[in-house]
Amino acid sequence: MGFNLINGIPAHVLFVHVVVVLIPLTALSLVLCAALPSVMRRFGPALPLLALVTLVSVPLTTHAGEWLESHVQSNALVRRHAELGDGLLPWALGLFLMAVGVWWSYQRAERARSKVDTNRTVRIPLRVAAAVLSLAVGAGAGVQVYRIGDSGAKAAWHDSYSATAHGDRY
Repeated sequence: MGFNLINGIPAHVLFVHVVVVLIPLTALSLVLCAALPSVMRRFGPALPLLALVTLVSVPLTTHAGEWLESHVQSNALVRRHAELGDGLLPWALGLFLMAVGVWWSYQRAERARSKVDTNRTVRIPLRVAAAVLSLAVGAGAGVQVYRIGDSGAKAAWHDSYSATAHGDRY
């Protein structure tokens, strides 16, 4: 499904940076677009495209992570990281679906604006609901990325450094 090694380095340690940047960026963009039509006007179809790239990056990263997991010594920290990583895809899917929904509803509202609009009182509560739901999905995705990253760092570094300095080596 994806790369396992890139220039001799496990692809997971490279791909994870894409996910760590794109999930919060997509979440923030989604919330801003849902809450502020002027921001959505500027983003246009870039919002669902960003969310799609984010969604695709998650299984690529987890697949590379599964390969890496089978090539490192297994322990509780590695297993915990893998379990948490498996839980990110639903959040990324939620971001994508919300992004498509926000973009679609904005397009629909823009078309209705050119006609006599008697549903203005309905649109405002829908925009507020979309912003609140976007905030919930975005926050959940951000928290999940943090938990995964924290567990991954612990798994990678738990026995790899000393808490005390060894002095100047140079």
